[in-house]
Amino acid sequence: MAKSQTRPKPSKKRPQARPKSGSRKNQQQPWYRAYAWLPWAVGLMVLGIVVISLRSGQPDAPASGVAIRNPVVGDDLHSLVVHPDNPDTLYIGSHQGVSVSTDGGETWEVVESLNGADAMGWAFTDDAIVVGGHPGLSVSTDGGKSFEQRNDGLPSTDIHALGAGGEVIYAGLAGVGTFASTDGGKTWQARSEEVGGAFMGRVQVDPSNEEHLLAPDMQGGAMESTDGGRSWTALGGVQGAMWVSWDENDTDHIIVTTLGSAAESIDGGETWEPLEIPQGASIVEFSPHEPDLLFAAVLEAPEASVYVSRDGGDTWVRP
Repeated sequence: MAKSQTRPKPSKKRPQARPKSGSRKNQQQPWYRAYAWLPWAVGLMVLGIVVISLRSGQPDAPASGVAIRNPVVGDDLHSLVVHPDNPDTLYIGSHQGVSVSTDGGETWEVVESLNGADAMGWAFTDDAIVVGGHPGLSVSTDGGKSFEQRNDGLPSTDIHALGAGGEVIYAGLAGVGTFASTDGGKTWQARSEEVGGAFMGRVQVDPSNEEHLLAPDMQGGAMESTDGGRSWTALGGVQGAMWVSWDENDTDHIIVTTLGSAAESIDGGETWEPLEIPQGASIVEFSPHEPDLLFAAVLEAPEASVYVSRDGGDTWVRP
């Protein structure tokens, strides 16, 4: 009888236990891994420096109503005018905005409603103050406390020069020509399509003859018209004129300015003599109240400095 064979049971092998983490030998890390954070730290430091530098180049506009020593104008300087009815009131304008001084230039305050007005030209009428720039016309009927845009009827809103006298407002439209309005800016008529497109700044209008004009031309220096802007004569003085001003009581007495230099004429532009001005000045403006009282403006970005002369330009001081 055959013996029954019993199949041997398979032996159960125990899985080998994994070594505990503590049983591993500590391996020394490469030295450079200890400083893996260093490139990130350097990058963040450089980024911080760049951000601070960029922010430092962007001037913060002072709050409205806060008096400051120098007006903040940003990276450019377009205009400086004296109010015709108040010798202590000055306006200074730039692409960024406008500030006003009511103490002869000693302190300044921001005109909030002219932020971004790009104030290049100014016109003072009997009932309004008008400012011209890239956005067009900004008009105040409350003595300069507030301004609002009025561009109806304009063939172009890029106004680089502006002035007024009597019942007429004159405008130099960039690349277009000289235009005039006889109804307070509601409608405009072309006076010259050949001249006026390169004007920049304030158009002077003779108080005794509203057809007699003087304007700064970036190509021809001081320009004069005796027929209301229909034709013009180049008087020169400087190349690339950025501002022109005259003594309202003697319109033969003219000062024309470009960046860093100015010329003066006492014979209506027949002859010119250099005028000493503060270093870097681009604007010299007669006071309409005193012929020997002059104001000059210098761009010191992001601020501007205003100088005054009480002896016709022989000496200049800060107010």
